[in-house]
Amino acid sequence: MKPLFKGKHFITLRDWKKEEIDKLLEVSFDLKAKFYNNEETDYLKNKTAFLMFFEQSTRTRNSMEAGIAQLGGHANFLDPSTMQISHGESAKDTAVILSSYGHGIATRICFWGIGNQYLNDMAKYSTVPIMNLQCDLYHPMQGLADLMTIKEFHKDTKNIKVSIIWAYAKSHKKPISVPLTQILLFPRYGMDVTLAYPEGYDLPVWAIEQARQNALDNGGSFKITHNMEEAFKGADIVIPKNWGSWVNNQSTEVVDDLLESYKSWKCTEEMMALANPNVHYMHALPADRGNEVEDSVIDGPHSIVYQEAENRLHTAKAVMAMTMGNK
Repeated sequence: MKPLFKGKHFITLRDWKKEEIDKLLEVSFDLKAKFYNNEETDYLKNKTAFLMFFEQSTRTRNSMEAGIAQLGGHANFLDPSTMQISHGESAKDTAVILSSYGHGIATRICFWGIGNQYLNDMAKYSTVPIMNLQCDLYHPMQGLADLMTIKEFHKDTKNIKVSIIWAYAKSHKKPISVPLTQILLFPRYGMDVTLAYPEGYDLPVWAIEQARQNALDNGGSFKITHNMEEAFKGADIVIPKNWGSWVNNQSTEVVDDLLESYKSWKCTEEMMALANPNVHYMHALPADRGNEVEDSVIDGPHSIVYQEAENRLHTAKAVMAMTMGNK
């Protein structure tokens, strides 16, 4: 497989043209079919990727480790607390050295106001692609997998109704990177996107403006509501997920009075009944069961969360196969 985007950084899908994203999806579907048919896909034979996680991970770490193994390569898992980063080593020095040892560097760093800048600092000095495994602003790996999953049920995404809905959770103060990635990406595919959240959980103004422009440019629509029921009504896809009030409040405190005032923002069977009868429920996982969503919904017939999670493997492989390669 020719690495068409050899050396291209994967920090945000905003840097990728629509036809380039389409190619990543094409490769993702091809790799999924080959995975099911037990076909060998050693496109990255003897290649090494460094996976650096400043935060916990289940799907992202394992999709990357399993993915590169299935591509014939090897992943080095790096815990920054055991690296010289913990003693203040710069992003530049880390990037220069690691990129001289292998063929790709993938990093999760979600600290507000720090994460995306750190990735871009690495990208300035790395000689291999930097892959964003989630930062404070973007989660392109998740966004690509979400788009792949939607297209498995809606080959033509034009004007399908997708609602991205804030939901109550208290497991941790979650980044805004998943919904922000979705509102920027989905309108590029002509979807009619509704963003619903209670006041205080705004996304950045620049992202809202870009989402509206993306909708205008691609024949879709984008709207905001502070009414949860309105977002569920007639939706083809619902994505009820928590995110923190980072834009308005940079405190790392998980539970506060604002959060507790919106306990009613929960995905229930009653809410799902307002949507299209064939609606699909999605979530990037992990879901805060009992708070964000009822078990009967996430485990019910409308849920496609496990298919969505599985697609993290195939899209991760596509990104690595197309950006990594012979140095």
